[in-house]
Amino acid sequence: METLQYPNVQETLYREVLDNGLEVIVLPKEGFQKTYATFSTKYGSVDNVFAVGVEEPKRVPDGIAHFLEHKMFEEPEGDIFAVFASQGASANAYTTFDRTVYLFSATEQIHANLETLINFVQNPYFTDANVNKEKGIIEQEINMYRDNADWRVYFGLIDALYHTHPVHIDIAGTVESIYQIDKETLYRCYETFYHPSNMLLFVVGGVDAEEVFRLVRSNQAAKSFKPQGEIKRYFDSEPVNVKIPRKVVELPVSLPKCMLGFKEKRVGLEGEALLRHEVTSKLMLDALIGPSSKLYQSLYEQNLISDSFGSEYNSSRDYAFSVLGGDTPDPDALIQGLRDGIAEAIRNGIDSESFERSKRKKIGGYLRMLNSPESIAGEFTRYRFRDSDMFDVLKCYEACTLDEVNNRLREHFDFEQLAVSIVEKSKPGE
Repeated sequence: METLQYPNVQETLYREVLDNGLEVIVLPKEGFQKTYATFSTKYGSVDNVFAVGVEEPKRVPDGIAHFLEHKMFEEPEGDIFAVFASQGASANAYTTFDRTVYLFSATEQIHANLETLINFVQNPYFTDANVNKEKGIIEQEINMYRDNADWRVYFGLIDALYHTHPVHIDIAGTVESIYQIDKETLYRCYETFYHPSNMLLFVVGGVDAEEVFRLVRSNQAAKSFKPQGEIKRYFDSEPVNVKIPRKVVELPVSLPKCMLGFKEKRVGLEGEALLRHEVTSKLMLDALIGPSSKLYQSLYEQNLISDSFGSEYNSSRDYAFSVLGGDTPDPDALIQGLRDGIAEAIRNGIDSESFERSKRKKIGGYLRMLNSPESIAGEFTRYRFRDSDMFDVLKCYEACTLDEVNNRLREHFDFEQLAVSIVEKSKPGE
């Protein structure tokens, strides 16, 4: 068992990689009653072409990672949610672009719930009947999100930004793609991506680290897994430019929704470099268009934005983009206002007062997050799977300079890399 010390945030983690390749990390939080555990696989919606070792690449239907997440909760004796509930735990799962996470939170029977979490994720149960039944359920979910304006404007933007990279495909896939999924393909993807060497068990809260490791070691020693070769992921070449500069759909909304996205021209960063890049970008966005910025206040006073307006930065080794937007009575006026404000910031730079205010805000938000086991559990694996460390975020914020932020602003905001997604009000009679 390895001890990892982080004196700058006063945290100590304990880590061990088991013989089967499973990485286990425990963060005890003295005085905390609640415990969160996540059992995660480095497997998300973008992983639709892959190979193991020297085998030929295989393309699988879009949405299969999300489909697997749904099916994992079904076992021969019933629904695993009922087991967690009987043990005083709340369980859930989610699929993102690059990972699938199974989790529980509880204040009691932690060891029993840990055993349940590990065992059900490592015990797939797929039949022709239950796979076909799930297709109808996920079809309903896909159709439900098609009527969700927030979902449509966001994924409409990503679809406008990207030509070929699977990040532009809905995480759940399409109705057509899910009906191509069968039991055999599910088992193939499960055996590839749910191998212990591609997974991380993270436990945070009121636990004893050595007790957790003893439990996990014993659990895994009773199971056998074939050795796993290296997983290789394949992506088609993505053009630098955006796919569609402007994408508009109509839905019965009370107020239009508008999002702007800037697609990065330069990708390929990994590990610490990717972390520093992400932190600088988030700090830049907050200083430029956060609630305390001059641009935000100007747009708010013009009634072009409301409290729904926000920004975010998404990045990985293979793709990166920013998102700005929210509800607005006049999408075109908002677009022009943002373009003008960004152009002015490029000319004049972000001032030191705005930079320092955003820096303090980001550091404060990060430190508050460390008091939430739920937030830590959600973020830790995201950073870990990108070969970086959540506990290095504070150092990155502290080291970030005004010059870096202004250089990042001028590099990122290229209007040739801008795409817009709008959800307009349906016209009368439609």
